Amino acid sequence: MNHYDPDWIILKERIRQAHLSFNVAMFATTTFAAVGLAGISLQLSGRLPEGTATAISGMALSGYFSRLAKDANDRLDKLSD
Repeated sequence: MNHYDPDWIILKERIRQAHLSFNVAMFATTTFAAVGLAGISLQLSGRLPEGTATAISGMALSGYFSRLAKDANDRLDKLSD
């Protein structure tokens, strides 16, 4: 393959997107895990409504970004077949 081959260009772009998606998912998971821990601590301190909202939003967004990274990797796997 040369660098001007359309298949090569598409493959490189898919790899770039999968890499970026993975990095975003890892950052988001780490961030939202911290938010979830903050929500748990709010619940334990007696501020139940704030803690519940914080914990639920952290878990929901973490799941979304994990699914985003998985979808990017699945597309990359299909392309390599």
